[in-house]
Amino acid sequence: MNVSGLSHALGLLLLGAQLGSCSDAATSSPPEQTCSAKTLPLQGRSAIVTGASKGIGKGMARALALRGGASVMLVARTGFALEETAKEIEGDGGHVSFMAGDVSSEADMQRVANSTAERFGGIDILCANAGMFPQTKLESMTASEWDEMMATNLKGTFLSVKTALPFLKSSEQARIVLTSSITGPITGYPGWSHYGASKSGQLGFMRTASIELAKHGITVNAVLPGNVLTEGLSAMGDDYLKGVAASIPLGRVGTVDDIGSAVLFLASKEAGWITGQTLTVDGGQTLPESPEALAEM
Repeated sequence: MNVSGLSHALGLLLLGAQLGSCSDAATSSPPEQTCSAKTLPLQGRSAIVTGASKGIGKGMARALALRGGASVMLVARTGFALEETAKEIEGDGGHVSFMAGDVSSEADMQRVANSTAERFGGIDILCANAGMFPQTKLESMTASEWDEMMATNLKGTFLSVKTALPFLKSSEQARIVLTSSITGPITGYPGWSHYGASKSGQLGFMRTASIELAKHGITVNAVLPGNVLTEGLSAMGDDYLKGVAASIPLGRVGTVDDIGSAVLFLASKEAGWITGQTLTVDGGQTLPESPEALAEM
């Protein structure tokens, strides 16, 4: 079994053990149910989640706050959606705050890092999740479209890490989790050459950053989501969603809770000897050699 596969298996086992003693842990309970304080694995820890107003980032924030017990700073470009997400998580028992900020702006991200450390007493976990994915084919792509993609997805990752780093170095359990993708590092899709390049670039950054930061006890890993049911994917229409589900061995698209569970593991104490690694969370989407392989199931 490779490292990614081993990490995935360990994550499932550890999360099951951690969550097994949650109150009302019936099979019908939502995965983000709040556990009693003594079972929360990230109690007393603080986190930043960028791109947290919706989609995968919102799922990460819910997992860290409600299942992990962390205090979470929600960050996104627009404040209104962030406020609604914060109210929702707080209503379910989580401890969160929120700030508007652009990950491509060093000044914004410095303000986020400083404010988070002041409000929560430090920074233990950084989820560099913010990203964009407009679809443009090469022949019509402009240089400004390329630059905008790199500024958000790649430069934004760098700035999120750089500004949080002084505070992470003071943490006893510092974790950085990047949101990459299967698109770029593993697969390709027409119209997303710039997106794929930015997501592959994140992994190059991760591998060297994990070496540089290891002396501080900081781990740096990445989740590679497959097709996850977010607002963006839903907008593609039912026919697209059915086609995607048919291409996935486990027979469904992912949920934001699936990604939240992976992040919760990578942020945990148990993941302390895992760094510079990728965890693909795609329902097996990248495994078949061809559609015919699925037909043989």
